[in-house]
Amino acid sequence: MGDQHNAGKCPVMHGGQTTSGHSNTDWWPEALNLDILHQHDRKTDPMGEDFDYRQEVRKLDFEALKQDMHALMTDSQAWWPADWGHYGGLFIRMSWHAAGTYRIADGRGGGGTGNQRFAPINSWPDNGNLDKARRLLWPIKKKYGNKISWADLIILAGNVAYESMGFKTFGFSFGREDIWHPEKDIYWGAEKEWLAPSDERYDNVDKPDTMENPLAAVQMGLIYVNPEGVNGQPDPMKTAEQVRETFKRMAMNDEETAALTAGGHTVGKTHGNGDASALGPEPEAADVEAQGFGWLNPNQQGKAANAVTSGQEGAWTKNPLEFDMGYFDMLFGHEWEVRKSPAGANQWEPVDIKEEDKPVDASNMTTRHNPMMTDADMAMKVDPTYRAICEKFMKDPEYFKDCFARAWFKLIHRDMGPKSRYIGPDVPEEDLIWQDPVPAGNTNYIEEVVKAKIAEAGLSLEERVCTAWDSARTFRGSDMRGGANGARIRLAPQKDWEGNEPQRLAKVLKVYEKISADTGASIADVIVLGGNLGIEQAAKAAGHEIHVPFLKGRGDATDEMTDAESFEPLEPLADGFRNWQKKDYVVKPEEMLLDRAQLMGLTAPEMTVLIGGMRVLGTNHGGTQHGVFTHRVGQLTNDFFVNLTDMDNRWEPKGKNTYDIVDRKSGDTKFTASRVDLVFGSNSVLRSYAEVYAQDDNQEKFVKDFVATWTKVMNADRFDVVE
Repeated sequence: MGDQHNAGKCPVMHGGQTTSGHSNTDWWPEALNLDILHQHDRKTDPMGEDFDYRQEVRKLDFEALKQDMHALMTDSQAWWPADWGHYGGLFIRMSWHAAGTYRIADGRGGGGTGNQRFAPINSWPDNGNLDKARRLLWPIKKKYGNKISWADLIILAGNVAYESMGFKTFGFSFGREDIWHPEKDIYWGAEKEWLAPSDERYDNVDKPDTMENPLAAVQMGLIYVNPEGVNGQPDPMKTAEQVRETFKRMAMNDEETAALTAGGHTVGKTHGNGDASALGPEPEAADVEAQGFGWLNPNQQGKAANAVTSGQEGAWTKNPLEFDMGYFDMLFGHEWEVRKSPAGANQWEPVDIKEEDKPVDASNMTTRHNPMMTDADMAMKVDPTYRAICEKFMKDPEYFKDCFARAWFKLIHRDMGPKSRYIGPDVPEEDLIWQDPVPAGNTNYIEEVVKAKIAEAGLSLEERVCTAWDSARTFRGSDMRGGANGARIRLAPQKDWEGNEPQRLAKVLKVYEKISADTGASIADVIVLGGNLGIEQAAKAAGHEIHVPFLKGRGDATDEMTDAESFEPLEPLADGFRNWQKKDYVVKPEEMLLDRAQLMGLTAPEMTVLIGGMRVLGTNHGGTQHGVFTHRVGQLTNDFFVNLTDMDNRWEPKGKNTYDIVDRKSGDTKFTASRVDLVFGSNSVLRSYAEVYAQDDNQEKFVKDFVATWTKVMNADRFDVVE
């Protein structure tokens, strides 16, 4: 008999969902979602395992590429004509909006991955029509192929655009590697609609510092602030405070913020000459005939002077293709009032301006229009601090240009990490403090001599392993900051972080400083060697003779090389690997563990094996016994997994985040645990990994995998050697 009741139904599943129409997260929204640890699975990468972009880009003909980019600036295409015949403003906005998603709280965002090609960022309202900018770059990407990533090309386009408009940039580095699918697990906000009122991500919208962390932009779908004003209502003084907080969360101070605002708005224009309600859907919602484009405009062709993007309409300066001081001349040379753009957006226009001082139409050079300013521009004039900075710029144009060049360079390179990762002929020689410089370390010492002195120093295994871990765990693959290189755990603010147990840390560092002085090894190297030695000893005690791999050459940073304030966001609020969190949070401890593991570049199996090893080594913060499922503390055994999966035990909740592990027969409490410990036995995916390491025949595999993952963490920031 045929399945008549299924006749006419689509025979395939949609959107990766189950046949019932629900995904796992729909059915079980509270379940631990491990996707964040798998979001860059190599199966999505079409380039293959052997492709190394950072080696391939070194073969690029850098000069030929730049020449082609310069030519593209004025090669106006009929399907998307350039404003005034020059694509500079469009490309600068594309580069800016790629880099401008960076935020210091977790280092995520930024232009380092080419993620602007994918949802949700490719469809944010603030990125309207940047899909056309990327498509204009396609012939160049096609020509240079594997030697230039989309990530590099998107950022380079803005840099070349400024050069094409007469500005001398500070430099440029290649080396950004592309991702190949959306970073869907980055938290961009909880709102369910684009441009929902700012109030939704603030405790009090009148107090910008109450914005929810780690967010930096004021509304869903914006890069920075609403150009029309807070929640679309013009009020430059109020906007100034949002601008200050937003740029601070993107690693910029007041001077850099003012320079970026002025320099960014010295060229190009906004687009709002039409009916915004007539625009088609964003790229991810458009149908196939749109060719991947979004926001298609059926009116007036919707191109160049007739385009609608932000809804505001006009140029900021008289000469929007020249990098000059015109922004300041316009902003401070006129009085301004709020008016409506043709698309109905709030914008500021001059009360009175001579016809010859107006910018010409972007498509018709015989027509002139009023310039405009956003609410953020007006903030530069009315906020006393920003105004004083702008007045300083006006008195010294060369100082302004230098400030902007440096701020722009920082904006487009902030997420690239240390200077040792920079590639290409335009890399500046100057070391900048926000690059977290580290001097080269000595390699002319004997590793075994250093380890012998550590072994004789009287430090416990736990003290050595914890110090090495705390030094290395700060690494963030999101922006390549932190890590053990530099030994900044000795410096403010890290030496005083609660998670680093300052009293224990000071004791260990005092010993290590003497060993460093006696052997010539950097303190950074001694810290890592101390941890490695502890693991070797713990493995030997468990019956395994191993050598933990070690890379010499870490340097020791100084206070002068360290912007202490910029390191504050790297402070761990929780470290599941050491079974610690600073206080109770709304987010579950196991979710905070996933976030930390992802920032460190760990896979789910690597996270699992590290947890098991750290527990039996006795490295919990403060010496707590939660999760120490062994009677052989200090031996590198798989006891954590054996006892976790032992069905002779039951788990009894005792407090908000504490549990007793109770013998089913006797009723005796055998161990205590936290949620972070027990999730490896309760979550179906994590339990599958735990069971592997609990097997009788995998004790050696456990040790091998733990050592490999430990080494990965210790060397995560060794770009000077690994890359």
